[in-house]
Amino acid sequence: MSEIITPSQTVGPFFAYGLAPKGRAHWDPNGTYSWKETVGDNLVTPDASGEKIHIEGRITDGDGQPINDAMIEIWQADAQGRYKHPDDPQGKAADPACRGFGRMGTGEVGECEFETIKPGRVPGPGGALQAPHLNVAVYARGILWQLYTRVYFSGDPANQADPVLALVPAHRRESLMARPDPGHPGDWFWDVHLCGEQETVFFDV
Repeated sequence: MSEIITPSQTVGPFFAYGLAPKGRAHWDPNGTYSWKETVGDNLVTPDASGEKIHIEGRITDGDGQPINDAMIEIWQADAQGRYKHPDDPQGKAADPACRGFGRMGTGEVGECEFETIKPGRVPGPGGALQAPHLNVAVYARGILWQLYTRVYFSGDPANQADPVLALVPAHRRESLMARPDPGHPGDWFWDVHLCGEQETVFFDV
């Protein structure tokens, strides 16, 4: 009697219910979910200090195909480089108008976008200041544990001395860079490639 291999199937993802209902409502045939969104794609209120930015990303798989059911979380410091968290070692109050945390489900072509401010520099290993960056967690089908990466801002002079970016081989650093939109100041684009030749750098944290 020959043995037959049991077929495999990816479980989930189930991000839409409660975690990212707004993102799903953008392309859901019914137009909306009734779940209340507690964390969304806007990390700031209008009175937040700092440079306002709009950042748009796209998540693709190893074949370059968009992933339309992933979820992205970002967290960041405020414009003065302070995290809205009691464990921030600087001991200074963060800007109350900067939430510092956002979440968004990807759309039909793998896109997601956030409204926020460009973060300030925060201390890194040994106290050295890090370049402005966003911390990113990627959740997607077939991934048992979320993937962690960063978004830096292309052309920022502080990138040259960032102690974390220095750990990444020079030819791979471009995968962490958001690119400015020349026609729309304050708009940035970035891509996450889960695998393949253009795979984004992910960090073991």
